[in-house]
Amino acid sequence: MTTKSIPLTSELHAYLVEHGAPPDEIMRDLAEETRAALPNDAQMQVAPEQAAFLTFLTRLLGVRQAVEVGTFTGLSSLAIARGLSEGGRLTCFDISEKFTGIARRYWARAGVDDRIELRIGPAGDTLRELPHERHLDFAFIDADKTGYPVYWAELVPRMRPGGVIAVDNVLRGGRVIAPQNADDRAIAAFNDEVLADVRVDAVMLPIADGLTLARVH
Repeated sequence: MTTKSIPLTSELHAYLVEHGAPPDEIMRDLAEETRAALPNDAQMQVAPEQAAFLTFLTRLLGVRQAVEVGTFTGLSSLAIARGLSEGGRLTCFDISEKFTGIARRYWARAGVDDRIELRIGPAGDTLRELPHERHLDFAFIDADKTGYPVYWAELVPRMRPGGVIAVDNVLRGGRVIAPQNADDRAIAAFNDEVLADVRVDAVMLPIADGLTLARVH
């Protein structure tokens, strides 16, 4: 099969962002503060087109109950919270008070802090505190790569029928084809696990570093 995908130059990427719900002042300030304060970790922040997509998808699904695993400085959670239906709630799981301290400030500035609950601790443990019934409309996984199978195992049984799980960094900069380190190998194995999971229908999209969307039966 021939491919219609095209490489994104920096100029084309800027055009794409500008013509697809570009980030507002709050999101730009958050991204800039993250780059300035955490230059060695800023790459963990979602891309601007991902943030726009998360808000769009959350609205499209009519999400009222959402979960995020891996919050960092809060750009993705801000995007999700903005897309929630009236009365919707987002529960965020992270291990860092330092990083999420930045997130808290921007949630408050954006007026969405009342929609978000932050739980600090290893997500493999704290996710188990969620109700066991199928109540979640949407989940976003963007945390430590070796932990993905654990988070997947906890979340899939808690998704309502038709609920969607989004998983970030599934291409690992293209290294899933020839993994170079433990995280690459973990994601390559995880991608195979999702493909074989009969409980979901999944599609992998070339957004930023790769984004898998899985609809739970």
